[in-house]
Amino acid sequence: MATDKIVNQNIRAFADMLAYSEGTDRHGQPTANSGYDVLVGGELFTDYSDHPRKRVWIPKYKIYSTAAGRYQILEKMFDAYKSVIPLPDFSPESQDLYLLQIIKEQGAYSDIVTGKLQSAIDKLADQWASLPGSKYGQQTNQYESLRSFFILSGGEVS
Repeated sequence: MATDKIVNQNIRAFADMLAYSEGTDRHGQPTANSGYDVLVGGELFTDYSDHPRKRVWIPKYKIYSTAAGRYQILEKMFDAYKSVIPLPDFSPESQDLYLLQIIKEQGAYSDIVTGKLQSAIDKLADQWASLPGSKYGQQTNQYESLRSFFILSGGEVS
């Protein structure tokens, strides 16, 4: 579950849906820390003082990735936003602030709040490889399964 930094119910449901999509909640079986402690590939980390900065080899895609946390934030993206938002650490609160910033920058905030889930996902597909329409060449989730999880998480679709 998203932290108290996310107050709108549809935004909270979207955050939970994104964690589901990225696999950090273990597809309905969250870690003790709701996925805020997951490295790409599934290993967990415990130090939230900074981005874990661990390069993980992903054999299926033949790439290294530094994705970490509930929303699988890349090290370079965290660094780029660290002073913009600002992000004092890699705590759950900072990860949620990062998510909110990206949602707003991509013009998806009002779509999510008003329940226009398909539009929001379309606007954010370039940010997360797991979303349908992503151009990263990795496995994506189907819109219907994300919609179902969004609703199960308390979101309302218009």
